[in-house]
Formats: sequence, structure tokens, C-alpha cells
Amino acid sequence: MPHIRPVSDLRNHFADISRIVHETAEPVFLTKNGYGDMVVMSIEAYERKQFESEVYIKLKEAELEAKLTNKRYSHEEVFSDLKESLADKAQDNV
Repeated sequence: MPHIRPVSDLRNHFADISRIVHETAEPVFLTKNGYGDMVVMSIEAYERKQFESEVYIKLKEAELEAKLTNKRYSHEEVFSDLKESLADKAQDNV
């Protein structure tokens, strides 16, 4: 169930709103004159949403690429390439 509060609660009950967004990891929707005005969420929830969006974009890119080519890779090829890339990066950091 969404948390909907008047925007004045942001000033008058900030601690309560902060507690809600951190404990529930859900956003609080703020209204102004009875209409939706803004959304408040914790930094952790925001970063999670950003990460999910990035993953979704990458999956859509992969789906588009798969439609444009018939080249397919086995999991052995993918993991071998990944391990090689990680080893190269680890070597660069030494």
C-alpha cells in the first residue's frame, strides 16, 4: 500500500517520513493541494531503482543485439572471457 502524505508533512513530520522510507524501503508520495507533487525515498532505495533500470537497459540491448546477429556464445566461452578480463584487471592493479 503506497504511503501518501501532504507535502506539509515533509516540514512538520520529517523524522516520521524519514523513518518510513528507511524502514519500508518504499517511497512516500507527497501531495500538494490534493494532487501528486513529488516522491521521497531513501538513497538506498533510489540506488536500487537505478541499478534495476541499468540492468533492464542492458537486457534490452542484449535482446536487440541477439535479434541482429545469429552469433551465439556458450557459457564456457562467456565465463572464460570474463575470467580473462578479471585476471587482466587484477594484474593492472598490482
